[in-house]
Amino acid sequence: MERKKASDFDPQLLGLFHKYVHGAISRREFLDGAAKFAVGGLTATALWDMLRPNYALAQQVPKDDKRIKAEYTMYPSPKGNSSNGTMRGLLARPASGDKFPVVVVVHENRGLNPYIEDVARRLAVAGFMALAPDAIWPLGGYPAVDKYGAEADEKALAMQKELDSKKIIEDFVAAGEFLLKHPQSTGKLGAVGFCFGGDVVNQLAVRLPQLAAGVPFYGGAPATADVPKIKAAMLLNFAEQDPRILGRWPEYEAALKANNIKYEAYIYPKTNHGFHNDTTPRYDEAAAKLAWQRTIDHFNKTLKA
Repeated sequence: MERKKASDFDPQLLGLFHKYVHGAISRREFLDGAAKFAVGGLTATALWDMLRPNYALAQQVPKDDKRIKAEYTMYPSPKGNSSNGTMRGLLARPASGDKFPVVVVVHENRGLNPYIEDVARRLAVAGFMALAPDAIWPLGGYPAVDKYGAEADEKALAMQKELDSKKIIEDFVAAGEFLLKHPQSTGKLGAVGFCFGGDVVNQLAVRLPQLAAGVPFYGGAPATADVPKIKAAMLLNFAEQDPRILGRWPEYEAALKANNIKYEAYIYPKTNHGFHNDTTPRYDEAAAKLAWQRTIDHFNKTLKA
């Protein structure tokens, strides 16, 4: 089946899907709203099926890729959501070598799905040790896609909403601290995140003075009063058609400038929120590849030099 693009859909329908993805409306409410766009033999359910994630499209680096080692690992997080003070994530690193710069990978608002696992493996191919925590691990972790299919994302979103959001931040702070102490770490720490994960990267930049590089993709800005705490060199990637996130950017940029914080920012033309996620039609191949190359270049410059 030919891969659909955002331009194949009415912007209002994409806006409705954006609300559904972020949990502002239920699937039933999405289907009710999508009904008026269901023309030419299409149903609202068929539109939902076209727009939802297809994780078979996300695999750029196979799980058994010989260039890397990837396995789930536990790490301590005493202030996080887990009752026993430990968290789980995917740890991916190059197959050969002793020490690596390290990167925390922060998922969207629905736990450690196959797309984010692949992002961690992509970083390992590029020479980094990446840890992608699963915020919903305390509730059992990201649901199995082979069991739940399209339902997995909805279940994961509901699970993440159940958790204490402040403790989720603590779980990612703990991931950074775990990587800094890891015997194979060079001590150079970066973070990359998407959507909710972009928000978290901005929070990590405020919370972790050891963070050398932060790359939020379409992430919400931190509190302006906290911006002076940032020590990391920031690379910020934004979608042009993303008014909620872009609305906060001028104030954030002014604070970065006022505090002489190193940053680069790019707004990718004609892109939608989520343009890097290659499992939905919001994916923009050209913008995603350019933003990712800039991300790797930024980490090479700040973490490997």
